[in-house]
Amino acid sequence: MPLKLSAFPKCYLEKIAGERTMSVFDWIDMARSLDADGLEMYEGFFTSLDNDYLDHLGERISEAGFAMPMLCCSPDFTNPDADARKRAVDHEIEMIKVTRRLGGRRAVCRVLSGQRYPDVSRHQGLEWVVECINAVLPAAHEHDIVLGLENHYKDGFWAYPEFAQKQDVFLELLASIDDRTHFGVQYDPSNAIVAGDDPLALLRQVADRVVSMHASDRYLAEGTTLDDLRQVDGTLGYSPNLRHGVTGKGLNDYDQIFLILSQAGYHGWVSIEDGMNGMDEMAESLAFLREKVAVYFPN
Repeated sequence: MPLKLSAFPKCYLEKIAGERTMSVFDWIDMARSLDADGLEMYEGFFTSLDNDYLDHLGERISEAGFAMPMLCCSPDFTNPDADARKRAVDHEIEMIKVTRRLGGRRAVCRVLSGQRYPDVSRHQGLEWVVECINAVLPAAHEHDIVLGLENHYKDGFWAYPEFAQKQDVFLELLASIDDRTHFGVQYDPSNAIVAGDDPLALLRQVADRVVSMHASDRYLAEGTTLDDLRQVDGTLGYSPNLRHGVTGKGLNDYDQIFLILSQAGYHGWVSIEDGMNGMDEMAESLAFLREKVAVYFPN
């Protein structure tokens, strides 16, 4: 069956979750013009976690004709402070409950590893992250919510990049969690590019565990090459020469991405992270994805 598409307002993230000059309800009203089936949420969008507020938000999402397929959360499971890790676990569990209230059964609640603190070793970080995710999983089972581990770059409000940003660390972490019913991969091909990895090579290794996907794109400023952007440690930073663009016009090969997902039997959601230059680009990205979905995921 055709995949369903959702939209995430990356262009308005700071306004909604940081400055508070725009509300999530404003975004829902704006999104009515988009050819999307759902709206992805972010934990920073909420001004309250009271049931009345969440129910009102859910009603507004539904009234606008959308589902809520995924809630993006950014737990910091690598914090050297044990109390901070415990708070991160408790918060992720609370977000699982919010995900169930807004999205229903089998909705995806994103989970991250945490920040790449300079004084936290790979071995120690992995140990903490696995411990924290295993502490969260019982709540995912109880509420029938799927945790999606994203190959992320960096939460916009973090000081350090993602601990498991690089493919080798991400794959080691993924292999350490056996659960395949309520835990999987939230795949973002652009984040693999930012990490200096091949997004197709990563996808081939995790395709059978992908539970949701971000369909963003990056493109290079004129006269710039990927080698120009590489840092000493082999990763790629958010250089101004590596830009968000319309999905399908950047560095990602979406024909190969959708072919791999189709062959793996993927049936989750695809969410665009776009609109850095306005709603017109978001609409263009969605139109591109509708065409690709029709080819690789026909009725």
